[in-house]
Amino acid sequence: MRIIYCILIFLTITTNTMGKELEKATLGGGCFWCTEAVYLELKGVTDVKPGYSGGNIKNPTYEQVCAETTGHAEVIQITFDPDIITFSEILEVFFMTHNPTTLNKQGNDVGTQYRSAIFYHSKKQKEIAEKVIHLFNQEKVYDNPIVTEITEFDIFYQAEDYHVNYYARNKSQGYCQFVVAPKVAKFKKIFKEKLKEK
Repeated sequence: MRIIYCILIFLTITTNTMGKELEKATLGGGCFWCTEAVYLELKGVTDVKPGYSGGNIKNPTYEQVCAETTGHAEVIQITFDPDIITFSEILEVFFMTHNPTTLNKQGNDVGTQYRSAIFYHSKKQKEIAEKVIHLFNQEKVYDNPIVTEITEFDIFYQAEDYHVNYYARNKSQGYCQFVVAPKVAKFKKIFKEKLKEK
């Protein structure tokens, strides 16, 4: 598939261009239980925290965010080692594990809190995000154009403790079985070479 070839070239070009210290990425891809579960499995990722970004209310609660009164999106904040995984690769996983073409919606999860969003931490991250989106659109990976928001990072509010590592602690819960588990399975199938060793 041509898109994978293009992405591999792009990833090679951008590898190790952002320094040797640990970096952060803040991404919204629908329910943060799903995105957290995926990125916890990814080689080079040292920490994943669920939370809220992109709104105008300080210290929002989950209930406030779900009521769409804060402007915040459900996000994860990832800490990663750019010597092991690049920001481009982080975004490749991001775009292949949620639907970035549906505005304020992921499956049956509907609302602005579920929007697809990249909150960039540097000018370099913004440039990479724009290039990756351009590649995906150019290669028509999806039938519809990507509507992912690209916004400068401002602040991250960590979610309540019961959201942390939610999938691993609640695998028998209905949402985890029918929504999170299939996303994690798809991720493991596509990106098996990028999984952490058990």
